[in-house]
Amino acid sequence: MSPSVTGMGVELSYEERGQGAPLLLIPGLAQDHDGLLPLAERLAVAGGARVIAYSRRGYAPSGAPEPYDGTTVAEQAEDAAALLAGLDAAGAVAVGLGFGALIALDLLLRHPGLLRSAVLVDPPLFAFVPEATRALSDERGRIQEAVFADGPRAGVAAWLDAQPGGARAGAERERALEHHRAFFADYAGLATLPVTRRELRAIAAPVAIVTGPATEPHVVAAAEALAGLVPDVLRVVDGDVVGAVAALA
Repeated sequence: MSPSVTGMGVELSYEERGQGAPLLLIPGLAQDHDGLLPLAERLAVAGGARVIAYSRRGYAPSGAPEPYDGTTVAEQAEDAAALLAGLDAAGAVAVGLGFGALIALDLLLRHPGLLRSAVLVDPPLFAFVPEATRALSDERGRIQEAVFADGPRAGVAAWLDAQPGGARAGAERERALEHHRAFFADYAGLATLPVTRRELRAIAAPVAIVTGPATEPHVVAAAEALAGLVPDVLRVVDGDVVGAVAALA
């Protein structure tokens, strides 16, 4: 059984790899800490870091409120802040993947002393990308059609199958399907980060923004828009998360 820390009223399960300066891995949609352990181990070896990978609320073995029908980026960021405080890991580097990138960004905005720097991987911040509307509408349509036909697990499967780089398989995929309630809470929370250009320009910590060759065009557009606003930014386009972390060290 993984250890846990109390977040904002829920238990957050986590695992650690390595020793050194703290680094927090923040999962994306349909992702738990088990799915991040290979990356955690690579980062621990490459950077000599104390890497903390956790499961966000709703992803077992972490807890969730009852009922759990929705969440916000701010709620998720408060969980992450409580985790860092509970593990005496202030001054961490945060690596946020997808939805996790928004959580890391919110930590920079509202808890500026908590993070030393952040790596934002495929950040879905579409407030400044009007052309993303069509792609997002098509995605929602695919998910809704699958849910109406075969239930919530099918909706998660439809999202997974459309992700760049291929669908997750085996135990990782089954866990994602089991966590459908958390997935839909997260999906509804994607648009809940009310951030302005002025706030982004005021971020003082170094930030790396990472996309890869398979990143969808509307996500690349969001990454470019964000990179144009954050002052101390490193733009990485080859998907090298480990290299981005090393560059910020």
